[in-house]
Formats: sequence, structure tokens, C-alpha cells
Amino acid sequence: MNTIRYIIVCFLILVSCSNEEETASTLSAYTQGRITEIGAVIACAASDGVNNDILTFYYPETGATDIRFYQTNDVNVDHSNFSNYSRTLLNSSPFFNGYLGKFTQAFDNEKWVIVTFELEGEIKISNPIRTKQISKPTIWMDDVDIDQNESGMPHFTWIDDVVGDNAIYFQVISDAQNNLLSGTYTFENHFQYYNIDNVVLNITTQTPPDLTLNANYNFTLMDVSEDNWVNLVINKKFIAQ
Repeated sequence: MNTIRYIIVCFLILVSCSNEEETASTLSAYTQGRITEIGAVIACAASDGVNNDILTFYYPETGATDIRFYQTNDVNVDHSNFSNYSRTLLNSSPFFNGYLGKFTQAFDNEKWVIVTFELEGEIKISNPIRTKQISKPTIWMDDVDIDQNESGMPHFTWIDDVVGDNAIYFQVISDAQNNLLSGTYTFENHFQYYNIDNVVLNITTQTPPDLTLNANYNFTLMDVSEDNWVNLVINKKFIAQ
């Protein structure tokens, strides 16, 4: 009888601990009683174009710590309710040599995901990202027009809203070593290095260097939807003229 009673008590303790850990792993539990800022982490996600792994990109501000990844079980939930998001322990890898960060994960179904980090005592939270690796996998291509009539200031133009559902465009100019030189957002389907007249958001922290004549560079574009899914990625190498 004592043995049975002991087993029952141990079972109840394990269940209780499991429930507590599950509750503690939610985004709502993490943020409870803390100062938070929603929409303060710039993040988006894309499928990788090979096996539809999800690539979640984010911009870690200087001083950001405890970077976390949260996800829902599926898309059929209230994506604004943080109790529906559970933490997933993923290692972040550098993107553009660490200027941005990237989580990589294989999903069997579509989900909502959120990236958080802590900065100056506050929890910074991205807007929810709706993954669409099944319903609308990201298209990868290199179709962009590069006008270099103005030396050192190439002008990039791409087809506007080519796959539909565009909300904003994110452009990166990087060097041959993949170091980010400029990172900008526009609503319009063109960008000129380094003219920020039509830039609506700028993550470039320093004045970009002049391009070196005849040197190799890269242009990367992400066509981002309102729910932060990347519809289209353009990668194009070019030589500065």
C-alpha cells in the first residue's frame, strides 16, 4: 500500500512540475509583471527555397540580450494572445556577419512566431510573424534592374508587388565578404545607394562607405507582407561602376 501511495505522489509531483514548466515557457508568463514594448524587434521570416525550412531574420539592437524564439502550435489561434506562444530553444546564427540574426527551423505546419530580446531592462517583442511555407513559399530569384549611370550610386529597381501581398521592401547592400553596408526599407520598388529620400526605416547605424570602383558587391531584397512573411527574395551580385 505504501509503495502504491509513493508512486501516486511521485506521479502527481511530476505532472505538477510539467504543468508549471509548460506555463512558464509561454510568452505571457515571461512578460508578466515586466515592462514590454511590442513591435520593437524588427523581424520577418521566409522559407529557404530548398526544403522549406523557416528562416526567421531579426535585427538585434546594440546591447540586446537573452534573444528568444516563441511559436504557436498552428495558425488557428489568436495570434495576439501571448499565452498561445511557447518558447522553443533555438540557436541563432549570424546573418550578414552578425549585423542581423537568423533562426532556422523545420515546421510540419504553418505557425505564428515571435522574436524577443531584452534591452535596458525591458522586453522587446516583435510583431507576430505568420509563416506560409506551405500556402505561399518564398520565391528566390535574381531579377533586378541595376542602373549605374551615376557612378558609385547604383539605382536598383524591381517589379512592384510581383507575387502580391506586399507591405514593404527591405534592401541590403553588402560587400564581397558579406558585410552589411546599408539596410533600408522602402514602400517604393526602387532604392539608390546611398540616397535615403524614399527610405521609411533605416537600420544602417553608420554612414555607408563609398563603393570602390570595379569591386564586387551584393544586393539583397526582401518583399515583406503585412504579417511579416517574406514573399520574395532577390539576390544579385554586381560590380560597382
